[in-house]
Amino acid sequence: MAKTLNINGEQKVFDAPDEMPLLWVLRDLLGMTGTKFGCGIAQCGACTVHIDGKPVRSCLLPVGAISDRAVTTIEGVGATPAGERVQKAWLDLEVIQCGYCQSGQIMTASALLTTTPHPDDSDIDAAMAGNICRCGTYVRIRDAIKRAASDRQS
Repeated sequence: MAKTLNINGEQKVFDAPDEMPLLWVLRDLLGMTGTKFGCGIAQCGACTVHIDGKPVRSCLLPVGAISDRAVTTIEGVGATPAGERVQKAWLDLEVIQCGYCQSGQIMTASALLTTTPHPDDSDIDAAMAGNICRCGTYVRIRDAIKRAASDRQS
């Protein structure tokens, strides 16, 4: 049965069972491969997307549970003020090493700056906990979040 979701501000139509995880709808059915499969048990953060602006792990989220809520992926987060600043800071500070976890890191950092425009270290630690980077770029990630926060135009 055909379903429609609002993804990155566009209506996307696809055919999938309600229990299919959003990650596989995005990657396999819609060809949006920026959201990554990491662990499959919602522990690593590579699959993070926003549902109505909140970071959610898409590897376990059944597509049938989304309903009419807005989905934002790494492909669309740059159109948001926080996402644009985070992506710029990531590039300016050369955060990315292998890059596999970075879409989830950027999605989580963007959500943090949306709710907490000027986070301190404890805010960053709490928000980013559970986003695993195998390359260990955590210092650059923290620096990029701080840079994105300082570039905020209020």
